Amino acid sequence: MTTQPLARRQWRVPAALVLLSAVPVVAGMVRTAELASGAEITEANARFFASPVPVLLHIAGVTLYCVVGAFQFVPGLRGRRSAWHRRAGRVLVPSGLVAALSGLWMTLFYPYGPAVGDVLTVIRVIFGSFMAVAIVLGLTAVRRRDFAAHRAWMIRAYAVAMGAGSQAVIIGGWMIVAGPPTVLANTLLMTLAWLLNLAVAERIIRGSGRAAGRAARADHLVRS
Repeated sequence: MTTQPLARRQWRVPAALVLLSAVPVVAGMVRTAELASGAEITEANARFFASPVPVLLHIAGVTLYCVVGAFQFVPGLRGRRSAWHRRAGRVLVPSGLVAALSGLWMTLFYPYGPAVGDVLTVIRVIFGSFMAVAIVLGLTAVRRRDFAAHRAWMIRAYAVAMGAGSQAVIIGGWMIVAGPPTVLANTLLMTLAWLLNLAVAERIIRGSGRAAGRAARADHLVRS
């Protein structure tokens, strides 16, 4: 009787993550359709038409990374011997790196978008670089079979990638209350979204570490 509710409960986190990523994913699909159909060029989209490859790579990378990555949080699919986890990882590492590196390219070489200034540009470079480095460190950790470090770095990288979803929620709420954000407000709100995601990530990492420690101690007591 209890197995069915437990089975349903383990899907709540990935469902919430897919829902959180829905806004940026849909926005990416709209942008792709706009570029493919040759829509009217405006001041807001001119930079994408002038150099479409980076934004198309970013959309594809982020969509794969956020949606597939959400299912890595399903306990039944995450075990070390899980074929799904390994196969998904082979998709997530390259797609995550494509998302991070294309995002960095756009930040550095595209003209500024609305409500974007120098400070936000620097912050985007910091978080984009952190995401790429975290993925590489996670890959390095799993190759040396340090699974705890692998999981921690991959969760941090995913938290940064999901910043777009959190930013959509936070900035959307701001716009309902106060209208379009200024450059300063946009910078603060976007930074807040990334920091909140990383704070949640660190809590998950510490919680799983404590759970693993308790399990190891219990196993030791049983064996002794």
